[in-house]
Amino acid sequence: MMDNLHRVVITGLGAVTPIGNTVNDYWTGLKNSLNGVEAITLFDASNHACRFAAEVKNFDPQGILEPKESKRWDRFAKFGVVAAKEALKDSGLTITESNADRIGVIIGSGVGGLLTMETQAGVLHAKGPNRVSPFTVPMMIPNMATGLAAIALGAKGPSSAVATACAAGSNAIGDALRLIQLGKADAMICGGAEASITPLGVAGFSSAKALSFRNEDPATASRPFDAERDGFVIGEGSGILIIESLEHASKRGANIYAELIGYGTTCDAHHITSPTPGGLGGAEAMKLALEDAKITPEKVDYVNAHGTSTPANDSNETSAIKISLKDRANQIPVSSTKSMTGHLLGGSGGIEAVACVLAIKHGIVPPTINYSNPDPACDLDYVSNTTREKTLRVVLSNSFGFGGHNVCLAFSQIN
Repeated sequence: MMDNLHRVVITGLGAVTPIGNTVNDYWTGLKNSLNGVEAITLFDASNHACRFAAEVKNFDPQGILEPKESKRWDRFAKFGVVAAKEALKDSGLTITESNADRIGVIIGSGVGGLLTMETQAGVLHAKGPNRVSPFTVPMMIPNMATGLAAIALGAKGPSSAVATACAAGSNAIGDALRLIQLGKADAMICGGAEASITPLGVAGFSSAKALSFRNEDPATASRPFDAERDGFVIGEGSGILIIESLEHASKRGANIYAELIGYGTTCDAHHITSPTPGGLGGAEAMKLALEDAKITPEKVDYVNAHGTSTPANDSNETSAIKISLKDRANQIPVSSTKSMTGHLLGGSGGIEAVACVLAIKHGIVPPTINYSNPDPACDLDYVSNTTREKTLRVVLSNSFGFGGHNVCLAFSQIN
């Protein structure tokens, strides 16, 4: 990268998650090893092979979203806008006519408005085309979390949506980073949002044998890196960051959580769902993030792993970490917060970025819960079951998605 790029810092955080509907509640849940996985309540899952998920509980946007408008929004967009509003308030950034065109939005989603699509397809088949809602298309398209957040907040700058499956939230943050580095924006609202705990979503992942089927004990189903893992647990929610150029944040006296120093992204070009054996694509993304940040592996103090709890991902990601970080891989903690939140698909990169920023701020590494049976193919330090205090200078966050998409983000203490 060029040497004259703007430095980029994080000044605001927002989160709606299965273990807390605000940033503070989410962080408290992570510190306390809170498990967000329970039986599905959003629909009758009694005839499904998998009958549990990590749902957002007690979500009530009243007082945050305008009731009439929010009735016309899909659940994923509501999550995204609520998290974006929290992040903007946390940042103290005020969007006005004078700065609106320098503030943009990028919110990724792997699926978008799946519930709307399913519901309106049912209306089409049962009642005919004339009864399909006129809001069907704007409710279901995956860019609508971005669009609605921009409308709600008045952000008129660079705006787009990323749909790189489970890497979407992290790609959104990385793409927003580039816009600020290049001087195309002063601040960006970025992250991911997802709400795919629907009959079709659960059935589709079940048929692909991607989910855990531990129906007799859902609380132990999400067990990344554990030898008895049998698949991921689908989750939902949103994580949003406010990122700004250092100059912009400093000029307005903003509170700065951390710095976003690196972004690496690659594609396996191998298979629609399976990663490249040996984790080579993920390793390359991690290497690119380090190069972008201009740091060596010795500077890395923690990796927030993609860690889905699937047999293929966890062993391949372990290999990727070893390849990219070399000897450092065996000296630092690695953990998967998906053990608590489940896998938010396109929303996962957003909430995991929030976790990384707070880990740096507080010097606390979130744990991998349900880790009890070591797998010889997964032999790193996975911070089993309880948090760990540790000074964190540099943290990496991995996100890998169907289609072979790999992303690594690098965060650091602000110097």
